[in-house]
This record gives sequence, structure tokens and C-alpha cells, in this order.
Amino acid sequence: VQLQASGGGLVQAGGSLRLSCAASGRTFSRYDMGWFRQAPGKEREFVAAINWSGGSTYYPDSVTGRFTISRDNAKNTVYLQMNSLRPEDTAVYYCAASAAKLSSTRVMEIYAYYYWGQGTLVTVSS
Repeated sequence: VQLQASGGGLVQAGGSLRLSCAASGRTFSRYDMGWFRQAPGKEREFVAAINWSGGSTYYPDSVTGRFTISRDNAKNTVYLQMNSLRPEDTAVYYCAASAAKLSSTRVMEIYAYYYWGQGTLVTVSS
């Protein structure tokens, strides 16, 4: 599967953005999907994940209550709605896909995902 992330940009603190990740192929609904981010000089970190059906979602404490992941299997697209953005949310955001069904702990692991998009830059100004 090929992934194309979009929707990044410059936003003021407190603002919102919605990222999209479009996937190629007819088997998108079989994949667990995740969003990760990487700020300059920092390691890539987990942001959100959603299982193949959309029935389960996962977030780290840093974004819980502010970010929402969703998917539309008919459109082969996963979304990340980001509200109440903070300057520390500034990073390149990547979507990722796993053909394996991931446990609640594995969804947070970078190496659990085989397919990655190219990233979209989100900049939050103070």
C-alpha cells in the first residue's frame, strides 16, 4: 500500500488542522493505521492509531482530548483532527499502515508499521 499525507501548514496556537492520509490499493480496510510525528532533533513519536474497522482508537497522554483519529474505508483515507494546537505540536507528521492486527501496546511502536507516507509539516506559532 502507498500512503500520501496532506493537510499540514502553519497555524496559531489554539487553532486546528485536519490531516489526511490517502492510501492506494483495494485492501485499505484490512490495515491498522497510525500517525506519528517527528520534531527537529527529536525521535519519531506515536500520535494516534486506529484499528482496521475504526472501532478502536489509541492516543498518548500528550494529545488525548485534543486529537482525534478516524477513517473512511470507502475513501481509503485516514484522518487526524488536531484541535487546541500548541507550539510543541510542531513536527512533521507521518501516517503509517500495518497489515498485522496490532495490540493496544504494539500500536505505539514505530517498528510495528511497515508502510509509511512521506510526511506533512505542521507548524504551530505561539
